[in-house]
Amino acid sequence: MNTFLVILIVIFAILVVVSLVRGIIAFLQTTKVDLETGGENSKRLQDAQNKAMFNRIKYQGLAIVVVAVLLMVNS
Repeated sequence: MNTFLVILIVIFAILVVVSLVRGIIAFLQTTKVDLETGGENSKRLQDAQNKAMFNRIKYQGLAIVVVAVLLMVNS
């Protein structure tokens, strides 16, 4: 059981890093000109940033839940 929970924590940690990198990449692709003109490209990239950061928060929450379960099982 402990091994399974640790594997879940590692998987969620990897998903957190992937989501963070995707959000940062979308942020870096947004240019000042896109933001000033309010073009379709900026809207798409802002949506990608929001989605990536929401996923990051979701995976962090799941990892915390798994850590709490792991602590309850071992106490």
